[in-house]
Amino acid sequence: MTHEHAHPAQDGTRTAFLVAAGLNVAFIAIEIVFGFRSGSLALLSDAGHNLGDVLGLLLGWGAVLLARRAPSARRTYGLRRSTILAALANAVVLLIAVGAVTLEAVQRLRQPAPVAGATVITVASLGIVVNGLSAWLLGRGRRDDLNVRAAASHLAADAAVSLGVVLAGVAMVFTHWPWLDPVVSLLVSALIVGGTWGILRESLDLVMDAVPGRIDPVAVRAYLEAVPGVVEVHDFHIWAMSTTETALTAHLVTDRTTFDDELTSRITRELSERFGIVHPTIQWESTGRTRPCRQGRV
Repeated sequence: MTHEHAHPAQDGTRTAFLVAAGLNVAFIAIEIVFGFRSGSLALLSDAGHNLGDVLGLLLGWGAVLLARRAPSARRTYGLRRSTILAALANAVVLLIAVGAVTLEAVQRLRQPAPVAGATVITVASLGIVVNGLSAWLLGRGRRDDLNVRAAASHLAADAAVSLGVVLAGVAMVFTHWPWLDPVVSLLVSALIVGGTWGILRESLDLVMDAVPGRIDPVAVRAYLEAVPGVVEVHDFHIWAMSTTETALTAHLVTDRTTFDDELTSRITRELSERFGIVHPTIQWESTGRTRPCRQGRV
């Protein structure tokens, strides 16, 4: 059987990571300058959050490069799992940043300070454009890739957060209520936690070799059990090799006395087409006879 090894990400995805990171670095510099000039905690906290996003984008980009490295004698799967670790690190960094922002916002609520609302509105409006464009660049790529999806989701959330900051700035211009600034920061933190928690949980599941969420293991087992001649399925395992590639091992007990290579090829092809499992390893067994493992790759 021919084995074709596709790259885990397209060149366009890697370029999108770098362009999004560059846009966010420029925007962070603007937020820091005008955050200090206007005394806006919302802008400064968002700059800290965007810094976490840049680190996450660079981690994601680096993981994409590492995942393309060829396997070695020691690392027989290559470095594909680096994409899972990048998604996990991205989520952890963001949650740490949220904790720092929340602490500062609580302190600012106790001692509100005047904020230049017009400046906040202008800079946050730019944030909507930068984060929205960055999310679009990544989102048009591999949305089934947790690594890419983590970055795109955070950037989309940032665009929504910037919109909230704009609304808060408008409200401060008309009401002169400085406490709106830290309140917006707390709302931003809650939004980030809500968007990050699912990524954190999913990446932890993949690190622990859980079945990827997009795959129904019950349906996969049922498919194998329905293969003509199969009377039992055991030693059945599904796990993620990376955020885009899934592996499976299974022993199929059959009442046949001979083994059909064409049937094995059909099973591996259908596992890829129906379930997205691109690295299946099937071992046929019958009474008094066991056939060595056979791995299929479409």
